[in-house]
Amino acid sequence: MFPYAPDRKYTPVDAPKEKLFALRDYLGFERNVIVQASCHGKDNAALIDALVHSNDKARGIAVIGEDVSDAELQAMNHAGVKGVRFNFVKRLVDFTPRDVLERIAARIAPLGWHIVVYFEMPDLPDLEAFFTSLPTTIVVDHMGRPDVKKGVDHPENRRFLDMLEKHDNIWTKVSCSERLTVAGAPYDDVVPFGRRLVETFPDRVLWGTDWPHPNMPVEAPDDGVLVDVIPKIAVTPELQKALLVNNPMRLYWPGE
Repeated sequence: MFPYAPDRKYTPVDAPKEKLFALRDYLGFERNVIVQASCHGKDNAALIDALVHSNDKARGIAVIGEDVSDAELQAMNHAGVKGVRFNFVKRLVDFTPRDVLERIAARIAPLGWHIVVYFEMPDLPDLEAFFTSLPTTIVVDHMGRPDVKKGVDHPENRRFLDMLEKHDNIWTKVSCSERLTVAGAPYDDVVPFGRRLVETFPDRVLWGTDWPHPNMPVEAPDDGVLVDVIPKIAVTPELQKALLVNNPMRLYWPGE
């Protein structure tokens, strides 16, 4: 029903909206955020379909080009899109000129949308000035994909933490343990990275499963095991409520 982009870098397994909503309910969450996968390119039809059938329980992050029309932006906004994703992971997407991204950012800012950025931590020095110049809230995917073997206090991760310290419009997702781990489940080698972020920036962290875990080099993880990481990185009820309730409501369902 929703074809993949012909220039995609990978082909995922089918993951229909019904399975997503069933998993959400099974794990005990009331709402969820759906991020447009790079395998669909700039065709957001699958994302919009899921949003309009979510009974207002889902919000979305789209991928758009600068040729998107104002009417298309308004339609996406009405459906529940709250941001766009800029992907800088070279093995997943082709290069997009930064001036194009700047023009997209200028157009979505008046809608109150934010920008999700996906990169790998060794590339941060080349990207930081661009990120900090953007006119919206920025959400960093997957803790900036640190190398957990280097430790939480390695200069690479330290630079990432310093960027968040200096710029209070930058948030991060404390997700993707299954991709970052070296040791494997239950992902204890990733916990120090998530815990540092949750405790240092409690009002600017988000959590997610990354289901359906596309393009994994090994088998997909058990989403219940990923949920079990939450109390390890957010060790008090107050931190858990901020991570799972207050922060996502403020960003995706403001005013409710």
